[in-house]
Amino acid sequence: MRKIKTLKKNYEFKNVLTKGKFYIGKQISIYVLKNNKKINVIGIAVSTKECGAVIRNRIKRLIRENYRIIKNELKQGYDIVFLWNKKTIPKNADYHVIQSDMLKLLKKAELF
Repeated sequence: MRKIKTLKKNYEFKNVLTKGKFYIGKQISIYVLKNNKKINVIGIAVSTKECGAVIRNRIKRLIRENYRIIKNELKQGYDIVFLWNKKTIPKNADYHVIQSDMLKLLKKAELF
């Protein structure tokens, strides 16, 4: 099982958030920017003001798992940042809502 490549540095996130196109769903938003690599690199961000560490990490796991399931169907060569919507209550994070949001937003971004 291969590990998913992730954005680690602050400047990598800022680059995608400033130059990338964004799409907004019910629970998540995505920012997409083309990179010069042959693989997709993802970043996941949940605000520390929203909730505690346990719920924040659960949300990240849900997003990562949904991405892992569909990553082979996506076009390659993009940086993708997933953001949790601040208007959504973090305790209401649902696997299936995140999955439908992710599919809808990635189709809108023409990554399928």
